[in-house]
Amino acid sequence: MGEVFAGRYELADPIGRGGVGAVWRAWDHRRRRYVAAKVLQQRDAHSLLRFVREQALRIDHPHVLAPASWAADDDKVLFTMDLVAGGSLVHLVGDYGPLPPAFVCTLIDQLLSGLAAVHTEGVVHRDVKPANVLLEATGTGRPRLRLSDFGIAMRLGEPRLTETNLVVGTPGYLAPEQMLGSEPDFPADLFAVGLVALYLLEGAKPDAKALVRYFMEQGTPSAPKGIPEPLWQVVATLLQPDPEARFRTATGARKALASAAELLPEPGPDDELIEIFDQLGPLPPGFGPDGPLRQATGVEARAVGPVTAGVDDGGPGTHAPSAADVPSGPGAGAHVHTGSMSDTGSFRLPPPQDAPGSGPHPRPVPTPLVPGPPAHDPTPSTHPLAASSGPYPSQQHAAWNATPPPSAAPQERADASTASYTARDPRVPPHAPPAPRAHGRRARRADRRRPGPPARVAIPVLLLALACYAVGFWALARV
Repeated sequence: MGEVFAGRYELADPIGRGGVGAVWRAWDHRRRRYVAAKVLQQRDAHSLLRFVREQALRIDHPHVLAPASWAADDDKVLFTMDLVAGGSLVHLVGDYGPLPPAFVCTLIDQLLSGLAAVHTEGVVHRDVKPANVLLEATGTGRPRLRLSDFGIAMRLGEPRLTETNLVVGTPGYLAPEQMLGSEPDFPADLFAVGLVALYLLEGAKPDAKALVRYFMEQGTPSAPKGIPEPLWQVVATLLQPDPEARFRTATGARKALASAAELLPEPGPDDELIEIFDQLGPLPPGFGPDGPLRQATGVEARAVGPVTAGVDDGGPGTHAPSAADVPSGPGAGAHVHTGSMSDTGSFRLPPPQDAPGSGPHPRPVPTPLVPGPPAHDPTPSTHPLAASSGPYPSQQHAAWNATPPPSAAPQERADASTASYTARDPRVPPHAPPAPRAHGRRARRADRRRPGPPARVAIPVLLLALACYAVGFWALARV
């Protein structure tokens, strides 16, 4: 079985990897469905700030794949999205080569539709490229495209997380003004859409530098072989080196594309039929269409119950995360087979190494605070802090039982394929069973405790907020 993250998400198998995180197919024990979970590999402040920006996006559009929920488990974080099985435009071109112009018009229209929704929210994507445009597995039906990966996206006016003279993006899909260090803006995304359209029509990555040089020295070239003139006029407008000469908005580009599509010839009976296959492959052993075949260690009972507090689902309620008791030992960092590393940005990161040490240390039995036999309560405590495994005294219940608690059942070994991303730090003690509820003055004092998230969640969030403020003040000081 796979690793359980935050008591709710059970990682099944890796399906991709980006510059700062690995993407997994995971089973959501609360919503009872498979999702795509992006697990943050790095834990430095810069990566956490980018993670906060990306998971904060809540864009509900049929052609946008934005984060839907997030969870934090000690120093590990992830966010989830819909699971899209048809692969990316890279897979499609790899299967068929150059695509029919009418089919390309459908795909680019959907891409511009999603990009218009993103721009309406004031967000610049900054990394539009074929690998970030995913497809539903629709077979021979009408294709359905999803714009994904908002890892370096930013809202207009937000402080930049990089130096002003550092270019962030994917080489070959950067607009000329981006290469000159201009502030991110919507026309740069439209330039990238033009490159994606040319990629689909020609079946190969275009030479952006040569195109820009030709446009600047010779003007707009004639339509390449195999590209109808009306469609080429739209693509050429998107590829203009001067951002003022491009379409002003994605909606304006859609209108021009619709007019060009009406002038294209109808597909003939001999034209190749494009089929979008399921690229994810079969589920790994231990998983079925309806989820894991048996209950995994670390799944909270609350994961399938009502919403409480702690994990953000993008809705009005949240769910309280609890650290999964996953031992870390030899073999926990086994090799994980994943896709190629993203070429976005200027760095490539290997999977994190396992923390030294063997298993978690046993939890010491506390000394009774009051003599005499404790009051017996057969009902376990349901206080939100009772199940917390943090080392702080405030996370324990109101009173300790005078008798030592029974030893916890032995945990299963961490799954080798996921341990390098989810294994618990051996210094963190495991869960302890909740102590019986106390009565009297101490119980009343515990009942008056102010509600709120546990300290192990609140403290990292506060530190992250302070880091965001510090970056903001630093950026303002550089202006």
